[in-house]
Amino acid sequence: MTHTPDIIRPPRDLLDALRDIGSATVAGTLGHMGIRNPHIMGPVSWNKGKSIVGPALTLQFMPKREDLYGEGEYADPEKQLHRHVLYHVQEGDIVVVDARGDMSAGVFGDMMSTYFKGRGGAGMVIDGCLRDYPNLKKLDLPLWVRGWTPNFHTQTGLMPFAVNVPIACGGVTVIPGDIIVADDDGAVVLPIALAAQVIETSKIHHEWEDFSRMKLMQGAPLQRYYPLHDDARGEYDEWRKTNHLED
Repeated sequence: MTHTPDIIRPPRDLLDALRDIGSATVAGTLGHMGIRNPHIMGPVSWNKGKSIVGPALTLQFMPKREDLYGEGEYADPEKQLHRHVLYHVQEGDIVVVDARGDMSAGVFGDMMSTYFKGRGGAGMVIDGCLRDYPNLKKLDLPLWVRGWTPNFHTQTGLMPFAVNVPIACGGVTVIPGDIIVADDDGAVVLPIALAAQVIETSKIHHEWEDFSRMKLMQGAPLQRYYPLHDDARGEYDEWRKTNHLED
């Protein structure tokens, strides 16, 4: 079992610039940049209306092997490796868990999640389950999970195996420190090296979409305004001037 050092966190201004950019725009922009599918498939929002942006702390589960991970963990709680990812949590961090899509084992429960929120954690994305739903609901913690179970984390067939290592979560590779953008559409993985380009491209896209949305609501032709046709560029530029959106 592996426990690696802390992550390198992205600059705060980079994260702040992403907060008004939804996961759909980030995913679409990455798609045009060659990242075919950054969407962590399986986990869905259980706290509708919440959105988070932050660096990923990773936790990897493996199929349980009793000679490697037995009941002795409860004689010494520090053997519970899933605790250790929480020890790294700083304000704004997001815990991302490869729980193999397992629906029978709860990765965290009430007490661990309370500790996570108390440390300033932004939210969790888990390809698997949590437990203690009634109490976690009261925490009002942004969560993207597959579902819920009354079973604790190693009760069935999983064991926590590594902290802050590359993982596969919902079919996507997540490197510790990657930026997670998550909202009601789902959770998306944004490599730090591509973040500045995504922000710049998304800003331009967002502005012309606002203009096009206005025109479409007025019944204007879809062919002309989505995507924005070159013939409509003059209208768009004039709209930007009128609304003081010039560079």
